[in-house]
Amino acid sequence: MSAPKIIVQIAIAGAQIFGKAFIAAGRQAIQNAKHRPEGGIGGADIAGIRNATSGSITDKLTLQHRMTLDEARLILNVKKEEPMEKILQHYEHLFKANSPPKPKQTESVKPRASARQSTPIHSHYLQSKVVRAKERLEAEMKALSETPEASQTTAPPPSSGSTTPPPSS
Repeated sequence: MSAPKIIVQIAIAGAQIFGKAFIAAGRQAIQNAKHRPEGGIGGADIAGIRNATSGSITDKLTLQHRMTLDEARLILNVKKEEPMEKILQHYEHLFKANSPPKPKQTESVKPRASARQSTPIHSHYLQSKVVRAKERLEAEMKALSETPEASQTTAPPPSSGSTTPPPSS
């Protein structure tokens, strides 16, 4: 065999391998584009929402607010046992920290052009997460405050005796 013939055969084999790999990658890309996970909101397991299936009040609130209680606490940097006043303090601080800056009033003296002024960074996304976290914690506290009253009015307290009625003679 001559050298040019071998080089041509290697090039053809390489092109065939490359072509097959390219076709397989295209097929996989089409499958990935068509795939939709079942049961999730928006296709992904956002904040553990897929696990909220027990039907409890907390799970209903998780599905409604699309945020778990733990995620809300992490966003606002509060602990489980902290009172609502502390939660509101954290909320107000984070809300203000992510708010856009107030427009400044015009000044008669202009600053020097060489002096760099830093503009505060704000994020509408983070601000909305802070608001949603506060709403989730408020909804949980409201639901927990309503639950004991509802269980006391609808169901009688269990008796401490046996479950069978006394015999009547």
